[in-house]
Amino acid sequence: MNRSRLAPGAGIVTAPGDRPVLRTSEGEFLRIDTGRVGPAELVDRLTEGEGRASSAELDRLVAAFEEAGHAVTEPRRPPLTGRTVHLLGDPVLTEPLARFAAAEGAEVRSASADDVAGLAGERDAAVVWCLDSPVPEGLWDEADRLPARHTAWLRCHREGAHAWTEPLAAAPGDVTAAHVRLRRLAATAAHRELAAYWAGHRTPDTGPHPTEPAAALIAALLTADLIAWASGEPQRGSGLPARRRLRRIDLRDLTVTEHPVLPVPEVAPLPASSARTAP
Repeated sequence: MNRSRLAPGAGIVTAPGDRPVLRTSEGEFLRIDTGRVGPAELVDRLTEGEGRASSAELDRLVAAFEEAGHAVTEPRRPPLTGRTVHLLGDPVLTEPLARFAAAEGAEVRSASADDVAGLAGERDAAVVWCLDSPVPEGLWDEADRLPARHTAWLRCHREGAHAWTEPLAAAPGDVTAAHVRLRRLAATAAHRELAAYWAGHRTPDTGPHPTEPAAALIAALLTADLIAWASGEPQRGSGLPARRRLRRIDLRDLTVTEHPVLPVPEVAPLPASSARTAP
């Protein structure tokens, strides 16, 4: 029989001369009304102690912890268990991401640009493409079609001293790489210059390339987005959901800024203007 244990991140705090308090995994402190159950009995039951004490009231108290998510009976299952992550791009970014995703339970596979079309429609799978450079025009067009067939699509790239992680797309109507480009062009007065930069009309790249700490930070952020996708909900503690969040990481000081981004709706073509005859 599996015994209840405090959920990961939760703990019981006992201040001298006071009642026990639950510190939740979110960092909140909640007072515990143990009733006729001794605080030591509850702590023993929910930790690695012998936990021999048992009573109907103690059982009800433990059940309340379980219902609220503060206690679990099963060992923690890695959040990416049962998910496949296909990685493409530059090793400086894909190698730490492969380690982090595998540590969270994912099956990690290497892929190439030629493989992307064949991955469309693969359920419980994500394609992640990481570039240590700006994105060449058209490179991500095929991958942008993945969410329409319910294969998750996540990406990052570098522009000068900034790395960008784009929103994870997992279903029709989610934010694609093309949407991000349109939104960024619309948000700057230098849209012509930015478009020319993306098109390759620029001087040779001078970096800075991601250092090991910077690459680890980017990989950790991408892994967090994969976990949010696998759980079907936004990451707790984040102001923006993974499927609507564009991040910019400054590689010089590792500061991260978040920007909301929405899909760009399809626009019908303008009707052909009808010829007018002079009166």
